[in-house]
Amino acid sequence: MSIYLTAIYKKVVHGYIGFIEELPGANSQGATIEEVRSNLAEAAALIIEANRALAQEEVVGQDVIREPIQIEIAP
Repeated sequence: MSIYLTAIYKKVVHGYIGFIEELPGANSQGATIEEVRSNLAEAAALIIEANRALAQEEVVGQDVIREPIQIEIAP
């Protein structure tokens, strides 16, 4: 599954920092933009996986419906 989010990068003294606009907590840093880009993608995936696990734990034993959702966002 692929989703598209917006990464913001900023040049700092020792390289770059980055964050994802739509995903609070997805922040990273790196010596090069390629490094911060890779680190940021990993951070985002970990946050999504952790949130999914927490949500699943919260509804254990409950009658729920789980389905994929497609969201259209204007640029």
